[in-house]
Formats: sequence, C-alpha cells, structure tokens
Amino acid sequence: MKTRKICIRNAAGIHCRPSGVILHTIQQEFPYHTFTVTGSSGEKAELDSILALISLGLCQGDEAELSVEGPEEEKALQRIGDLFEYNFDFPPRS
Repeated sequence: MKTRKICIRNAAGIHCRPSGVILHTIQQEFPYHTFTVTGSSGEKAELDSILALISLGLCQGDEAELSVEGPEEEKALQRIGDLFEYNFDFPPRS
C-alpha cells in the first residue's frame, strides 16, 4: 500500500464534476486498484462511488491522505493524486 498527502486546490472543492472525472479515471486506468481517501477530520471513504467521495466534503485548501493498493501503486497514486490537486475549470452556470 502506498500513500500520499494531497491538498485540494479546486475553488469549489471536490463536487460532482471533479468526482466524476476522478472516478472515471480510476475505472478506466486502474480497475484492479483500491483507493481510499482520509479527510482531515479522520473520515475515510473508499473511492468506489461518486457519493462516497462527495460525502467527505473536501473543500479548497483541505488536506487529505490518498491510499492505493494494487499492481501499479506508484503510477496510480501519482495520477489520481494529481487529479485531486488539479484546479478544474468547468464553465460556470448562468
């Protein structure tokens, strides 16, 4: 198991759209891996659904820990960790 500290940079936090991107990437690129995120409050969520990720309530500036188990742990940790730290630029709703 590998772990990495992550800091949420997205202005709106990890809401539905970023969660969808993260989960889609996990399903497409790392289907044989298990990902877990531990929020700063100590709450844990396995990244197997968008709702599980959103339930952590990760906001901009929050720090968390990402853990992964699987055959390509280093690559998976880097790729998914980078998505958590990415500042998504989704168009605002009018």
